[in-house]
This record gives sequence, structure tokens and C-alpha cells, in this order.
Amino acid sequence: MTCDEWKPFLVMIAVAFALTIVNILLKKVLEEGMNHLAFITYRLSISSIFLAPMSYFWERNGRSELTFRIYCYLFFSAIVGASITQFFFLLGIQYTSATYACAFVNMVPVITFIMALPFRLETMNIKLRSGKAKIVGIFVCIGGALLLTLYKGKPLFNFSNSQYEFSAPASSSAMSIEKWTFGVIALIVGTLFMSSWYILQSHIGKRYPCRYSSTTIMNFFGAIQSAILGFSIDRNLSMWVLKGKIQIITVLYSGMVGSGLCYVGMSWCVKKRGPVFTSAFFPLVQIMSAMIDIPILHEQLHLGSVMGSMLVMIGLYILLWGKSKDMQNVEEVKEQEQQTQHIAVSCDSRSQ
Repeated sequence: MTCDEWKPFLVMIAVAFALTIVNILLKKVLEEGMNHLAFITYRLSISSIFLAPMSYFWERNGRSELTFRIYCYLFFSAIVGASITQFFFLLGIQYTSATYACAFVNMVPVITFIMALPFRLETMNIKLRSGKAKIVGIFVCIGGALLLTLYKGKPLFNFSNSQYEFSAPASSSAMSIEKWTFGVIALIVGTLFMSSWYILQSHIGKRYPCRYSSTTIMNFFGAIQSAILGFSIDRNLSMWVLKGKIQIITVLYSGMVGSGLCYVGMSWCVKKRGPVFTSAFFPLVQIMSAMIDIPILHEQLHLGSVMGSMLVMIGLYILLWGKSKDMQNVEEVKEQEQQTQHIAVSCDSRSQ
């Protein structure tokens, strides 16, 4: 593979690592009781401020015209990819558990793949090896993600009285059926919205390819949406006060990197390789979180996590192999068409 072909892989690995740091910091501030909507509003506002100069100076010469239709696309992109989606996921974590929520997040690649088929953003020719590989890769990846989150297994390390171990808000047995059902519905809606964002982003990338400007406007809309939702739910101004350095650091980092550069990178990868390729890296966030949590935060690692992680990596490799084969097939078809046209032109010139 050439350097250009490796760029989407490297970008998504960097995005996954950056989001891993965001998740680790987010665990800490949520334990301290930081309001969900306040966090989302600050995060998206800082992202907009951080990206605005980049979008102005780097894209001012080649910026496409912003039409009313593009603004509408970006407004709905903010709903399904930034403000409301994050709110639903945080609600799901609150009313179910963090582990249960991860199972839904890891379902994003499969749902994205299913959604992409009717829009012809993905092809699935089961007669070709690449098509079979994509199907096998998707289901192996999801099987690993489900094993990673639903099967615990034996503990692999002997950590005693770890003060940093993160525990879910409450177990399903201790919760009321109503709250658990509400949490599950919130996670389902959040997962569907996140998968829809990848599909919508592929359309936005074609009509408005300025990724810095589009991300800035999307996050600006998302900040307004989350602020309105926050004030409509709770008008207590104390929830908007940041308490301590860790909350300030989390908001700044998640805004500039998590909702800023990461969204730019994902938008670029969606344009280059499609929505399924980009969403397939989602399970890596959970794997990288475990790799950091164990040595630094002394969180326990179980046999199910190791087995699930291996399956996720294998499924991801198979899926990406199928995607690369598809791209090679497309390039070969284009070369054959060019050769055919060249031969036809040569024959016409000789006959004349």
C-alpha cells in the first residue's frame, strides 16, 4: 500500500487514541457529578472557537458557497452527531451501566453498514471475495464487541483495593424496570443517531467538502442545541460552574481534540473511505481504554475482555482487507476502461 492509502488508517488510529483519553477524563468528571448537558455545551463551544480560525485561514480561498440547504444539513448533523446523540448516550450510562452502554457503541459499525447499503454507499457482492470478507469481518467484529462487554470471565491481575476502579452507576437488578427501559431506549436512539451521522456526513462531504468549516458550524449548532436543552431541563445556574482543574482540563481537551480535530479527521476519512470504514474503528476506543486503565488506573482486566479484543481486531482486519480489495477492483476497472478507450481512439485514428 502507498503512503496515501495508509493515511486513513493512521488518522483513525489517532482519532481512536484521542477519544480514549476523552473517555478516561469523562469517567472522572462524571464521578464528580458534572452535569451532562453542561459538559456537552462547553465541549462543543470550545471546539467551535478552536476550529474557527483554522477554517477561516486554511479554507478561505477554496471555500464552497454556504447555501440554506447546507446549513440545514449541518444543523441535523449537529443533532445526530454532536448534541442530542451525546446526551442520549450519557443518559443511557446513567440509567443502565457503562459496560452495557459500550455494547451499543460497538454496534455502530454494523448499523452503519446496514444503513449504507440502501444509499449505495457500500456494496455487498457476495460472489466476490471482498464482499464475503466484509460480511465476515463485520460479524466477527461485532461478535468480539459483544463478548468484550457481556462476558466477564476470570480476572487476570491481582489488584487489591484499587481506589480508581470505575463502577457503573447501578446494576440492572437494583434499578427499577422503568429506569432500565428508559436507559435502553436512550442507548438505542443514540446508536441509531451516531450511525446516521456517518451516512449524513458522506453526503455533506460531497456537497460541502470544507471539513474545518463544516465541523465548526456543526459544533456551533450543537452547542446552541445542548444549551437550550440544558436550560429547558434544569434552570439552576450552578450546574454551569466548573469545579476543579480536572473538569477544566477535560472540557478544554475534549473540546479542542475530541469534538474538534477528531470530528475533522472522521469527516475526512468518511469522504476518503466511506462511513463503514470510519465507524469500524469505534471498538478500538474501548480496547485502548483498557490498555491505559490497567497500568495507570489499576483497573482489572478479565479473560472476556482479552478474547473479545482479539476478535474485534481480527474482524476489523478482515473488514478493512475487504474494503481495500474493493478499492483495488475499482481501480482495475478504471484502468481497463481507460485502456479500452485508448485502443478505440487509436483504431479510429488509423482508420482515418
